[in-house]
Amino acid sequence: MLAQSLETISLFRMHMSSSSFMESKRFRLLQDQRGTAIIEFAIVAAPFIALLLAVMQTTLTMFTQQVLETAVEKNGRTIRVGQVQADGISQSAFKTQLCKTLPKYVDCADVMIDIRTANSMADVDSSTLALTYDGSNNVTNSWKYLTGGPGDIVIMRLMYQMPAIGGPLGFTLANMKNGRRLLVATSVFKNESY
Repeated sequence: MLAQSLETISLFRMHMSSSSFMESKRFRLLQDQRGTAIIEFAIVAAPFIALLLAVMQTTLTMFTQQVLETAVEKNGRTIRVGQVQADGISQSAFKTQLCKTLPKYVDCADVMIDIRTANSMADVDSSTLALTYDGSNNVTNSWKYLTGGPGDIVIMRLMYQMPAIGGPLGFTLANMKNGRRLLVATSVFKNESY
């Protein structure tokens, strides 16, 4: 049996070395390695692109969240020192002023500002406000604009409905009924004695 196997291997080697077998189209096709990189990339392309899109969208979301936090601190200071109250700045004018501090890609129409006062720090509720929607899934809340007076405790919430782009494989960062991502920045401070 072993002798027969060795003889078969020997015949196969001789057959492999013959020029007619080496030149056959089928053998050359099996030896061709030119398309393997394309085929291998096609296998991993969808998950790779999905991962890239998820990373980019998550990065943009985190960056926008930090931008909102900075805007709340910067614009909240104008309330804290009494500038808004002294100048009699209206709610719409305050929103316009705040939107100027945001990047161009943030649509001011999707920004919501809620400013209210509390009697003491124990009374502060800094949780996200419940949103109400109309039939078209647009937010219908009316927001407060109570900047307080000297020594008052103020809660300022800045909310932004960020467009959430759905990625491949069902990835989405949307957390609202209208398919957007709600980002919230909150600041609680005590007005200075101005």
